[in-house]
This record gives sequence, structure tokens and C-alpha cells, in this order.
Amino acid sequence: MSQIIQFSKGFDIGISGTANQKVHQIDQPDTFAVKPSDFRGIVQPKILVSVGDNVKAGTPLFFDKAMEKVLFVSPVSGEITEIIRGARRKLLEIRILADKEIEFKQFKQFSKSDIANCSRKEIVEIIAESGIWPSIIQRPFGVLANPTEEPSSIHISGFDSHPGAPDIAFLLKEQGEEFQVGLNILNKLSKGIVHLNLNADEEIASFFIKTQNVKISKFSGPHPAGNVGVQIHHLTPINKRDIVWTIDPVSVARMGKLFLNGQYDASKLVALTGSSVVEPRYVKTYAGACLNKLLVGNVAGNNNRFISGNVLTGENVGENGYLGHFHNQVSVIPEGDTEEFLGWMLPSFKKVSFHKAFGLLSFLFSSKENIIDTNTNGEQRNFAITGAFEKVLPMDIMPTYLFKAIIANDYDAMEALGIFELIEEDVALCEYIDVSKNDIQAILRKGIELIRNS
Repeated sequence: MSQIIQFSKGFDIGISGTANQKVHQIDQPDTFAVKPSDFRGIVQPKILVSVGDNVKAGTPLFFDKAMEKVLFVSPVSGEITEIIRGARRKLLEIRILADKEIEFKQFKQFSKSDIANCSRKEIVEIIAESGIWPSIIQRPFGVLANPTEEPSSIHISGFDSHPGAPDIAFLLKEQGEEFQVGLNILNKLSKGIVHLNLNADEEIASFFIKTQNVKISKFSGPHPAGNVGVQIHHLTPINKRDIVWTIDPVSVARMGKLFLNGQYDASKLVALTGSSVVEPRYVKTYAGACLNKLLVGNVAGNNNRFISGNVLTGENVGENGYLGHFHNQVSVIPEGDTEEFLGWMLPSFKKVSFHKAFGLLSFLFSSKENIIDTNTNGEQRNFAITGAFEKVLPMDIMPTYLFKAIIANDYDAMEALGIFELIEEDVALCEYIDVSKNDIQAILRKGIELIRNS
């Protein structure tokens, strides 16, 4: 019987524009992009293609010189049109002009019995060659997993509690068999337990309940209950020398498709969400899609922010930007670049605030359909200790003192205060409620890189 872990710490941000569970047919974007910045831990990417080359879905585009066997591949077939570099020739994007009909590079197909007889080495080589390996993330540090190492456990969060997040079960609808095959493969990668963590507060999809070769745990509470880092903390806490891997459910199913069909299938359902989206809905596309075709004719207003991902941890990519590799959500919300006289102190039903003193009316009459913009309602100031961070992080960690240790470059304090258990998404709520308006996620990443490179 699965265990239920309950906690009250956290905060649900009610935001308007949650996607209706209906897939809307669209014309696919003309261009797609693969961005090395989506993958933490890449040191020195080596490009394998040139402008003008024709590629298939699954064709290698580049690899990292630190892990040469792990390939990063094209999500679609088509022509390489641009290789965009930044300062000091840093690789930013590889753009592909997509074919109307996607052509797949063929990999070896397996039956379920074949998979059961594969060795770990064979499994690793196939996943690394196919382009699926970059979806496996290592904790601590939240970086690309090293295939030469073996984790003590693997964790999959079966639900997303971010504002306006897509329904994971809906994303995997009719992919139960592929998901189970993916779980069987993950069991080959670790001698430890594969954990599937589900939402105890909602009805659980039947294919999740029927899964085998996993340990199911259920979590009850507000966001960040769906964050895999919070789940790991309550099941298998990470110490300095531990290695734990995480992978999202969509990538697990993609892994199953690879072995069953011999194809790298980067197709996915994407939730179009946010208060500026006229008709919030799901669309089917491929990883790295340009947002313009996904949202054409479906955005209200002329001054919006286009976010690949959710409003707490997503990336501001612009109207013509590209969907991130790990994102199954696009959020469009108004830019908060207008000033409101005495806005911080006037009573209001509209402001969403964790601090009751600043948004008492909003707190008392809270809604799940709030129109939220990007306004921070204040400027950055000296780091204030309020005790609020501890109320939204359901982990046995003192975040305020950890952030101060990072600012002070105190390595010993960072380790003692639990930096190995955190990545940016785990502290995004701390940033949201911070009265000092600090970039808490960037502060944490600075500390992670200091420890990782020390």
C-alpha cells in the first residue's frame, strides 16, 4: 500500500487561464530549435552539423566534450537554417526548418522480452545515442546525469503543482504501455528503487495505479508538493556524496516509444495557459517549437510576456521564441510595466499575496482565477529576514540562512544548511514572496555552482 505524505507549508497561486482538456489542431511551426542552455552541466558543446544540412528526427546535432557518448538530437526532420552563437562564440541555438511530414531516424526496436534481457550497458548506450539521455537529471546540482555513474534511486513526479500547470495524466493519455516500458528500462539503470510520486488530493489516472516495478508514494499539500525535489527530501534525502536521478513522465513514455518503435519521438502536448490567452487549451507539437504558430490568434492585448514554462520558473522567450526541452506549458501574462499610485497599500481584491498584511482582502476572498502580471510591486532592497521563506518550503531546511551563506560565499555553511537538496524550482516560491525582491533562484544557482566547482 502506498504511503501518503502530508504537509501544510507552501502556497497555491491561483492564476486564470488553465488549459481546458481538449486538444486543438494547429498548423505546426515552421522552425524548431535546440538550446544547450536548457541542459545544466554542459561544459563545451561540439557541433556535428552545418547550416544547410538535412537532418531526420533523432539526428545528432551536438555533444558535450565532457560526456561524448551523450548526444543531443533534432526533434524534427528538416534543414539546419541557423547556428546562433553569443559572446565568445557560445552556442545558443541550432534552428531547423521543419519538413511538413516528419521523417525519423531508425533505431533498434525491442520486444518487452528483449528489454528484460538487455544489460545496463546496452540500455545506457541506446538511450545516450538516441538523444533521450539529456532528459535524465542528477541531484544534487540539477545537472545532466553522468551515464558512467549509478544512482541510489530514481524519482518521477507524476503531477505538477505549478500555477496553471498541465495535467500530467492528460499529457500521457493513451501512452500507458509506453510509460510502463519506460519504467522497466529505468529499473535497469539503478539497483535502487524507482519512485513514482502521485497527487493524493486528486483522482489518480488508472494507468498510474496499474504501474509495476515502481514504488508509489502520494503527496498532499499546496505547491511545491509536485516538485520532485520536495518529494525526494521526504523519501530519500540527499547527502553530499549521494546521487539521485530524476526524469519527467513525458520523457519516460518517450523512452518506452524508443525501445518499442525504434524512433526518437519528440512530439508532446503543450498547455497554452495564462490570463492573456483567449482560449487556454492543449496543442500537439514537438520539443523546441517556435511559439508564434502555437499562439496565433489566441492572445489578447499587445503588451504581454511570453514564457516557455510556468510563471514561477519558466523562461521569458518572447513571442517568437522557442519552447524549452523540458517544458510542456506556455504561459502568456500581461507585462507589469505600469505604475499604480499607492498600489502597495491600497485595499484590493485583485492582488495575490502570501503576506496577509499586504493583500488581506485578496487572502480572505482568494480565487483560482486571478489575473497576474509581471509587476514585482517594488524594487530590490537589502535582504530582509521575515521568516516567510520557511513557510513555503516544506523541507527540513532553513532557507533564509542558506541564502545568506551563499551571498557570503560560506561553503561550509552552504553544505550544512542543505544546498545539496535544492535546485531553482524548489525555491521559486521564496522568490515570489520575498519582500526584498531578490532573485532567489539566481542566488541559489550561484551557490550550487560554487559547491559543484569547488
